[in-house]
Amino acid sequence: MTLRKWFFLFWSTMAVGALVCIVCGSIMLLTDQEFGFLGFEATGFNALMMGISGLMIGAFSQMCFFAYLTLNYIALSVFRRKYLWNALQGYTTFFAVFGLGYVLYEDRTNGWFFWVLPLLLLAASLLFTWLKVKQTNQSAFIPTMFLLFVVTFIESWPALQGETNIPAIVFMMVPLFLCNAYQNMMMHRLLKKETADSAAIPAKSAV
Repeated sequence: MTLRKWFFLFWSTMAVGALVCIVCGSIMLLTDQEFGFLGFEATGFNALMMGISGLMIGAFSQMCFFAYLTLNYIALSVFRRKYLWNALQGYTTFFAVFGLGYVLYEDRTNGWFFWVLPLLLLAASLLFTWLKVKQTNQSAFIPTMFLLFVVTFIESWPALQGETNIPAIVFMMVPLFLCNAYQNMMMHRLLKKETADSAAIPAKSAV
């Protein structure tokens, strides 16, 4: 991963976060005019503040993404067997599905949100994991599921704490998930391109 590619991933992830926050926030503002900073009348200001929030969410998502890559590197050196680390990630993802529902149920959201949100997040994670596996290989299944579900769950923890606010949870979790999915889908493309560029250098030198 070169500095130029890391910088591209950095600003593009922030751009994804800003765009998703503006779109998601605007939809929520149209359905609930109390959602927003100054109500529906200050649409421009709301969009600006949502975009700034999205930039911060994108930066936070990338920080957690690289933290996971570091954790993955350390865990592989500790367990010495890749299947053990994958098994731990798989079990953690399985229990995290029920853990998210339990957290929402404990906060007494309502009769449907505590089970709908985990199922939607699980379905979206499976969709992007299927795309990742299709573009790479089967070994990417468990790490991708762990990243998209568990890491998104952990990143969204501030919105899940205290007095439960469903719009706040959705406004934070949706951009975080899409930023994580974007980075995960871009990583193998950037690394593949870097490998191809590195292979082209000796070929040019031999000419």
